Amino acid sequence: MADLIERKTTIDLAEAKPTGLGDLGVPVHDGMIVKKGKLHEFTQLLADGGVGRMFQNLRVIAVKTAVGGAPSAKLFILLEAFGDNNVPVVANSSFDLKLYAGTECLLELSPGSLFLPYANFWYDNRFVFDLSTDAFDRLNRLEFIAKADQVVAL
Repeated sequence: MADLIERKTTIDLAEAKPTGLGDLGVPVHDGMIVKKGKLHEFTQLLADGGVGRMFQNLRVIAVKTAVGGAPSAKLFILLEAFGDNNVPVVANSSFDLKLYAGTECLLELSPGSLFLPYANFWYDNRFVFDLSTDAFDRLNRLEFIAKADQVVAL
């Protein structure tokens, strides 16, 4: 058995054009606001220093729009995960998120397990969270925390 160590990174969010939202089903209308951030690659290490899990194309999309005439805000996390040459001992511990306005932590989120059923393969993962419109308005940074995990090397 081996241990993945916790690792953190931050992703800045900025207002962006409402493009690339079609496959998320976001209702597009005048007045909607979109914030985006992206991280190309993020590696989580094993306790011995080797690569244990990799994340690529980590995209953060926050959307404030109207649904049925009522304001709605959501946060989408889209990423590809790779288990390298190991598999989790039990359901993997995944990651946590902390949402910030400057240095103030607005919210902490935990999505549950990654879709990562086998080693040595890339898997698309998508997560969505409801936000208050106030949290959306203030949000400008996200901390991505790859949680510690126990894995079996193959």
